[in-house]
Amino acid sequence: MLSPSPRVLAVIPPMTQLNTPYPSTAYLTGFLRTRGIDAQQVDLALALVLELFTPAGLARLHEAVLASPEAGRTPQTAWFAAEFDAIAAAAPRVIAFLQGRDPTLAHRINTRAFLPEGARFASLDAYVDEDGGDPLAWAFGALGLQDRARHLATLFLNDLADVLRDAVDARFEFVRYAESLAAAQAHFDPLAEALAAAPNLVDTTLQRLTLAALEQHQPDVVLLSVPFTGSVYAALRIAQTIKAARPDVVCVLGGGYVNTELRELAEPRLFDFVDYVTLDAGERPLLALLEHVGGKRSKTRLVRTFWRDAGQVRYTNFVEPDIPFDDVGTPTWDGLPLDRYLSLLDMLNPMNRLWSD
Repeated sequence: MLSPSPRVLAVIPPMTQLNTPYPSTAYLTGFLRTRGIDAQQVDLALALVLELFTPAGLARLHEAVLASPEAGRTPQTAWFAAEFDAIAAAAPRVIAFLQGRDPTLAHRINTRAFLPEGARFASLDAYVDEDGGDPLAWAFGALGLQDRARHLATLFLNDLADVLRDAVDARFEFVRYAESLAAAQAHFDPLAEALAAAPNLVDTTLQRLTLAALEQHQPDVVLLSVPFTGSVYAALRIAQTIKAARPDVVCVLGGGYVNTELRELAEPRLFDFVDYVTLDAGERPLLALLEHVGGKRSKTRLVRTFWRDAGQVRYTNFVEPDIPFDDVGTPTWDGLPLDRYLSLLDMLNPMNRLWSD
């Protein structure tokens, strides 16, 4: 039997955003701590990207590229194979630069001689100064040294994401992962088939990170916050990994995607992966659910919660007032590696030098 005060781990699944923590787990963790609950949080979206671009992660990607027939390689995978040594040497420094740990690298990046350049850099060819001057001056101006380097470094990482997509997983993107599996789908079949398939390099990396988080935090309950369709597949992969390793851990699905797309949930197979699905503001449903997990409340008194019973989806909404705003507490970033987020710059400044100088 679980402890009367279960330990909770709130998880940000891939993909959300890489420049700053997605705030949902910070709010829930902060609130639960005000109620004396042992709550921790982890950002597996950031952890996944950082792990894929470590020397070990890039070496695994290199093996996957070399395992493919040379004649069938895309321009991006061919570039990666040819430039691998330079890419592997540059990647850790680029990550450190985007994390703000090596700002002086901007000078070398801006020379255009430091980074191996794949297809993403072709977009820069559109900006040619007819007078032979700096072709990117319009975007960054004289004071845009760091922003210019951030943009070039982001192009480099986007090149690597293209290689991952071409060689390993066509569904991979930095801001969404396998979005098409959950977007506008009338049936659960595409997700079920993808989750039943053999895991690829991205999946196995996420599995290792999930198991490491389980080992570190030893939770009784895992909260999977899913704000977007591009987070659903990874959230269920995480839950699948948890259930295989620790079937006693209670997995709960919630977040913006759930609130908008699963209000009429009737698919029992979803509960092969998670135990409960909660709707709307999470504070009251979670308190009720944690009381149930601790043996203090029956399932008939859960709040805005879906669950499975004898193969059928049930919805329980015991009427209780929501937590007043003044009582939800303060969000906490404790447990999130604020110094490891990536200050990416995908788009050039559309407002010209007015905003750069």
